[in-house]
This record gives sequence, structure tokens and C-alpha cells, in this order.
Amino acid sequence: MKQFLKRALFSLLGKEPEAVIAVFGPGPHGDKLRELVPDRRVVYIPVEKGDSTGEIWLRARRALAPYRVGLAAVPVSDRRILTVACTVCAGKVLGFHGNLDRHHIHWSTPIASALFVAGVPLDRIWLRPSWWPGRKREVSDLPRVWRRIPGRPARPEALKVAVLSPYCPYPLSHGGAVRIYNLLKNASSYCDVTIFAFEDGQSESDFAHLTEFCTNLYIAKKPRYREPRWSTLLPPEVCEFYTPELQRQLQQELNGQILQVEYTMLGRYGGDVLVEHDVTWDLFQQIHTREHSLQSWWDLYRWQRFEKKVLKTFPKVVAMSDKDAGLLNHPGTTVIANGVDLERFQPEPEQGIARRLLFIGSFRHFPNVAAYRFFREEVWPILSNQIGDLQVDVVAGPDPHLYWSQPPGDDRIRLQGFVSDVRPLYKDTHLVLIPTVVSAGTNLKALEAMAMQRAIVSTPSGVAGLGLEHGKSVWIAETARAFAEGIQHLLENKEQRTALAREAYLLAKEQYGWPALAERQVDVWRKR
Repeated sequence: MKQFLKRALFSLLGKEPEAVIAVFGPGPHGDKLRELVPDRRVVYIPVEKGDSTGEIWLRARRALAPYRVGLAAVPVSDRRILTVACTVCAGKVLGFHGNLDRHHIHWSTPIASALFVAGVPLDRIWLRPSWWPGRKREVSDLPRVWRRIPGRPARPEALKVAVLSPYCPYPLSHGGAVRIYNLLKNASSYCDVTIFAFEDGQSESDFAHLTEFCTNLYIAKKPRYREPRWSTLLPPEVCEFYTPELQRQLQQELNGQILQVEYTMLGRYGGDVLVEHDVTWDLFQQIHTREHSLQSWWDLYRWQRFEKKVLKTFPKVVAMSDKDAGLLNHPGTTVIANGVDLERFQPEPEQGIARRLLFIGSFRHFPNVAAYRFFREEVWPILSNQIGDLQVDVVAGPDPHLYWSQPPGDDRIRLQGFVSDVRPLYKDTHLVLIPTVVSAGTNLKALEAMAMQRAIVSTPSGVAGLGLEHGKSVWIAETARAFAEGIQHLLENKEQRTALAREAYLLAKEQYGWPALAERQVDVWRKR
């Protein structure tokens, strides 16, 4: 009886009783919706590039007139299609991002729907500030306790040093971890080192690599910070890694040790030495110069305000380069550049005949995402048209999809997550790419390439502070076209490629070994 009445009602309305799926325009969003609802009839509304909103609306009205729409698959990046779907299929629109994240765009969730349409990642559209009224779906879960893992026995005569880091420095999944691990491991010959760090999926065996050389390892759980990035006066990274409970326990456990704080974001904890892995406000200044948006101005204002204030509370500061030291303008600044493990990264002859390129940079550090986008969106279209037999390996660190969700879009680009040993990739490559558009400090991946004797094509910021010279030990290019032409030129000239790599290797061997850099670090502690 119910089915009979249903058919009769929709017959009077001139529509089919069973709901159909409407798919607007070509693309994978339609295939995805068919997977989700395989038993429904599909009605396609074709959309051409030059169609106006009015033409699409008339086409959709005619195509869907006989039917009752259950769901409509819509790419939210096309505002013409989205406008038509929200009028013709109101309340039934299932919006899709390019990576096939989806959200039901509905009047009952106006903020979440608007944020999704604006391009905010799906896992952030429900975030609301702590001061927002009413109940929230997402709340932050920040750590409150340090967990102690004992290490090697303390030596009574040794200098006692504690190091606070937002990242556990093992495994060596990004440049900061590589630096902290190697400096502390080498410095532990002179000092008793205690590490305070936040875990990020490490196992007990990973912690064991640290307790081999440190006397104590204190671990806090990974913060789950669920506030919109714009909503606080302090930079969001500062809020993410700070709780009063952790600060109180840290002060209790120090017991007179020198405290070195890694990264500006942890400066709120206070200490004796602040390590500026990059001048963060300078990074945001570069971004604001490029974008000139309200968001970029707000980020720059917050970081300038916080970083300049926190610098005054530390008697000693470590910078990565002379340029960074000049920007910081702190009387207690010492420059300790990044280094490379010369025993682990050793020269290897080029392998294979395919033309292979390598880009390494953890996407959790946003300048690396900007660098990848510059290469993929501006350099690659030029390069791929000039050279057909290219292969590009991109090592983007742990969980790269959290920071950049778009697929490479070309089978010749292979996007990988964390790779525990990148040496085979250096061995197989012909050129290392450093296409940074915003940067500070010195680039660890450049140093690894230099040690492995691989030629580098870089923007000026990618090799700043390393002493490399264009045409002698590196190929430097500022624009996308110049970058692509540099790659093509060196791929076609093995003799010059080899000469650049050789000069860069000699520089790395002479100046950038970790043991000598660790001695400079120990001197900073002794003179605090």
C-alpha cells in the first residue's frame, strides 16, 4: 500500500517515484558517488568549459524534470556548477574536492558547508575557536604529563644539558630531527644530555636509539590541537605545544640543568639557549610579500610579535646562518650551520640511463609544500614538454596527505611518504631539486646531496648560507622557466653536472661534518 501511494503521489507530480543520482560535469566525483550508491539510476548533466551558468541551469532543469533527485555529485571548485546544483537540487548536493573528500552542502550546516566550499580540508571544517559559543564537535586534547624513559648512567663530572623539542629526533624523518639527533649524539661525548620531546607515532625501539646516548628521555603524547589557525593571538603552533602542566613538570625535572629550546614555537617554556631553526617571522614575511592577503598579514603579525618578544627572554641564541643572525639582531647569537653525516652519506657513481630527478622535503614544514607546488604547477609543465623520459621522486615525509592532498596528476612523478634510508634514491638520481620559494636557515637536503656528490638545481633561497656558487658548485635559477632550462641543460651535459657535484662535495667535506659542529654547540653551553 505504501509503495502504491508513493507511486501515485509522484505520478501526480510528474516524476519517477525512485530517487536518482545527478552527476554534474565530468570527473571522478561521479564515479565515487556511483560507488557509494550503486543501486541508483544515474542522470548525467554534461558541462562544457565555455558554458554559462544560465546554460547549465537550463540543461539541468530539463534533464532532471522527470525525476526526484536523491543526491547530486558536484565539484565545488567549479562555481558555475555549484550555483546551479544548489538551486536545482537544493539540500541534495554532495560536494567534492579534487582529492574526493566530500561533504553534504546543506542549509542546516552553513559554516561547515561554506568552509568546505572555500577549500578548507574536510577534517577542519568543524573546528571552532575555544571562545565560540555553544557545543563544539571538535575540542583540543593537549598533553599534561612527561613520561620518563631512563637512558645511560650519568657521569658526575659531565656538563648537564636538557633539550626541549617539539619533535622526537628519531627516526630521522625531517631536517630538524636529523640536526638534533646528530648534534646531541656527538655532544654526548662531552655532556650528559636529557631530551624532552613530543612523540609522533614512535615505537619503544625508536626511543632506544635516543637512550643509547642520553641519560633521560621525557616523552609527552602528540598534541591534538583542534582550533582554527586564525583564532588565537599567539601563533597556533605555540598554542599547540604548550600547557602549564608540562611547563611545571619540566622545571621540576631540570634540577639545575642548562635548558636548550629547539624551535621558536617552544620559546614560551623559557630556557638558557633558543635554537632558531629558521627565523619564522621572516618566512611569513616572504609569504606575505608573495600573497598580500589578510591571512598572510595576520600570520606575519602574530609571529613578529611573539618571536621578537620571546627572543629577549633567552640569554643565548643559535642561528643557522649569518643571514638569520643578522635578522635576529640578538647580542648572544652564535651561528651553528646544519651539517651532514659524512660517514653515512658518501659519494656514489650515477646509476642507470633514465633521467631521474629527486626532491626531498617533509610536507609538515610548509616551505616544502610551497616548493613542491612551485615545481609541480610552474616548472613541471615547462619541463615535461621539453623532455619526455623524465622520472621524479618526491619524498614528502610522514603523512604528506595531511599537508597537501592533491595527487601528482602525472605517472612520472612518484610521491612517497617517509623513507627511512634515502641513500638509494640519491644513488639513482641524476639531479637533486631544491625549488624553495620561501626559506630560512640552511638546507639539510642540500648538504646530503653534496655529500653524495649529486648536482643540485636550486632557487637562491634553497642553498642560501652554504657557500655554493652558481656554475661552479650548484645551478641556481629564480624563475620557473630558468629552473626548467637548468634541469634540461645539466641532464644533457654530464661533464658539467659531474663538475658541479664534485666541487659541492669538497665543500661539504671541508666544512659541514657533525663532530666539529657539535663542538661549537658544546662551547655555547659552557659559555652560557
